[in-house]
Amino acid sequence: LHIAILASILSLIIYWTIRDRHRVRNLNGKHVFITGCDTGLGNSLAKWLDKKGFCVIAACATEKGSQELQSCSSLSLKTVNLNLADSNSIARAVVFVTEQTAGKGLFGLVSNTEGTAPVGPTDWLRIEDFHSVLDVSLLGLIEITLKLLPLLKKAEGRVVNLINAQGLMAFVGGGYSLSKWGMEAFSDTLRIEMQHFGVKVSIVEHGFFKAEEVNSDIIEKYLFKLWNRLTPEIRNSYGEKYLVE
Repeated sequence: LHIAILASILSLIIYWTIRDRHRVRNLNGKHVFITGCDTGLGNSLAKWLDKKGFCVIAACATEKGSQELQSCSSLSLKTVNLNLADSNSIARAVVFVTEQTAGKGLFGLVSNTEGTAPVGPTDWLRIEDFHSVLDVSLLGLIEITLKLLPLLKKAEGRVVNLINAQGLMAFVGGGYSLSKWGMEAFSDTLRIEMQHFGVKVSIVEHGFFKAEEVNSDIIEKYLFKLWNRLTPEIRNSYGEKYLVE
């Protein structure tokens, strides 16, 4: 019994020693670019990494989000406006990141997008409902990742894609789950390809955080909006009771 306890303690010591060797050191000068920093997880992560000493570049969708984040962060944290559905906005953000890193390369890219997407039975939806989600939460994140790969390769950095695990359960129609499954596939492929360049690619599957909990009123509003635009044929096939139940 004593030998087993000693062996367990020795194993823990070895594990802690190996783990500590993999901790990132000399944080000053290491740039991390984070998307989706107006609120929620992206916002919290930007503040936390800023306190740790990283050079944080936080992408916000609104000027209000940028100002609020800067007001409670250090002067080294920089913000940039980013609309992931707009290739021109992505290009401007990439130029800004390139200027900020000043030839050092990008140590980390953290991709994070959340929000309430149009959800409902699939035949209630139109193709533009899918585009409104996929253009941002999948194609937009892929586009900015592709454009930042040269900087990531230069610094032998890492890509971290934050994915809400509940989006991996396909229980409702719409583009939300499609975007999460798409980012999983993109990340897995990119991980294999980037090993040669010393770039690490990780997926962090998380649940809903308090700041990001789904508002049932918003979902209900979406459902009624979808219901009201249905053709009489589709509406009759479901019946009025379907929406109430």
